[in-house]
Amino acid sequence: MKHLHEEMLDSEQVFCGKLLDVRRDRVRLPDGNEGVREYIVHPGAVVIIPVLDNGDLLFERQYRYPVGHAFLELPAGKIDPGEDILATAVRELLEETGHEAAEWRHLGLMHPCIGYSNERIEIFLARGLKRVSAPQLDHGEFLDILPLSFSAAADAIRSGELTDAKTITALFWAEKVLDGTWR
Repeated sequence: MKHLHEEMLDSEQVFCGKLLDVRRDRVRLPDGNEGVREYIVHPGAVVIIPVLDNGDLLFERQYRYPVGHAFLELPAGKIDPGEDILATAVRELLEETGHEAAEWRHLGLMHPCIGYSNERIEIFLARGLKRVSAPQLDHGEFLDILPLSFSAAADAIRSGELTDAKTITALFWAEKVLDGTWR
């Protein structure tokens, strides 16, 4: 794929906030010309598919300010610097839902917005759930927890109620793993 490669010539940090690091790079294009690439450096995240003993999945409903309404999503969270991805998943499931899981399985990886961010989201399946506490939400974090069957989640995708890309991707992975199509 060398014929598609772009080489960074220089990089400028345009903004650095609590979550986002915005960059503007000058690059050498495959044809030898120069171009500009603006993008967001992101620390990465995890998404968890928590499966209850009855087969339902634990979802959250959370207001997302940039889009201006509450979204139906699977539990997820940012990877802290130097943190193992499984440790992030365990921490986020407990913080957001008050549950621990007896069984964890890493399913895969997704990149939600490759046109303007290097964010990666690691996908985990969690089984053998046990509620051990109330959710321990971060300061300023508000959400509702609700169980949904897999078919109800699929209906929410079809109806447009569930549009979150990480959740849709994770549900695709979960469907294939849970029905035995993928091992």
